[in-house]
Amino acid sequence: MPARLTAVSLRLSLRKTRVQMEALLLFVGGMALLGILVVPLSQRLGAPMLLLVLAVGMLLGEDGIAGVQFDDFSAAYTVGSIALAIILFAGGLETDLRKTRGARFPAVLLATVGVVITALVTGFAATQIIGVSIEVGMLLGAVVASTDAAATFLMIQHGGVHISDRLRGTLVLESGLNDPMAIFLTILMTTLVDSGTKLSWDSLHGSLPLLASQLGLGGILGVVSGRAAGYLIDRVCLPEGLYPPFALVTGLVVYSGTALAGGSGFLAVYLCGMFLANSVTRPFERILQFNEGLQWLSQILLFLMLGLLVTPSGLLANLPKALMVAAVLMFLARPVAVLLCAVPLGFSVKETAFLGWVGLRGAVPIFLAIFPVITPGPVNVEFFNIVFVVVVTSLLLQGSTISLTARWLGLSKAQPPAAPPSTT
Repeated sequence: MPARLTAVSLRLSLRKTRVQMEALLLFVGGMALLGILVVPLSQRLGAPMLLLVLAVGMLLGEDGIAGVQFDDFSAAYTVGSIALAIILFAGGLETDLRKTRGARFPAVLLATVGVVITALVTGFAATQIIGVSIEVGMLLGAVVASTDAAATFLMIQHGGVHISDRLRGTLVLESGLNDPMAIFLTILMTTLVDSGTKLSWDSLHGSLPLLASQLGLGGILGVVSGRAAGYLIDRVCLPEGLYPPFALVTGLVVYSGTALAGGSGFLAVYLCGMFLANSVTRPFERILQFNEGLQWLSQILLFLMLGLLVTPSGLLANLPKALMVAAVLMFLARPVAVLLCAVPLGFSVKETAFLGWVGLRGAVPIFLAIFPVITPGPVNVEFFNIVFVVVVTSLLLQGSTISLTARWLGLSKAQPPAAPPSTT
């Protein structure tokens, strides 16, 4: 009898597990399908796709029609890390080094010095607007300081924005390279806030080895691994269908290995994709298409998850202050950073204005806002909500006006007319 009861209990347990797994798969698959169907809708409405996907996630959340309760910030941080690694790897594959020769130094300058300037200006303003300590204010500035690779790749690479190769290359490269600096500043300020340490020159000076390891290891391992992956793809004989997953797995190994070694995994995986694409001689269209599809899917799932994570009713308490921080970021901090970094490098007034406006925020700031929330410190969900409002405001205002701004400034290049259809 006990053995029979044990067998029945085991079958019931397995059935319950299978039902839970299938229900989870149905929910995730349904969310992804809904997110994909938003893409043509966004093109028809002329609205940023990522903003609509965020809205769908919020609509399905605990204040929405589905009432899904998801508040696991730790799980969101883990899933977000993997999704961002895939997005950056695919973005690196799409970056043509030959078209970025005049954009490399400006992009690096904006990705380092520009991020610091943006964080300082925004952080100081946040202390006055929100009424927090200088350390928490600078933490907020650090979180929102970097432009977002997912949003920039989508709006610039796939949004039909026809600008010069130098402008395009600067924006795309900057968005792929500036995450390490933002992550470094976020970790530094979170450590100071959690420990109660005051911001000082000594605390900043002591963090320089961390910055050096993040940038140094991330850069070296990314370049070396990208070239090595290209070498292997050209020489290892595999079935055609295995080359795309081989490239992706290489990127994920580089990301995780670099992070474990103390470097910036996000910088490494972006450079890995870039140098793989520009060193491989075997046709890699299948690799590009496979990873581009995963990039789209990762962006959709990431923004859906972030939409689920936020509670819309919780945004109202600090909405005016968050909008003021967003205004400082878009109309003061970003333009000042671009002005100081781009003008000395020969960008015209119109190009500088365009670079200053197209500082898209997206998944990365929301993702970074999770980190201080899950650490044992004084930062709570209100901090996350403020960052969420800043990002949505950026996507709404900046993301929807990129093409219009380029045309208004006279920077949009005319496209060659389409070839007439063949009559043969």
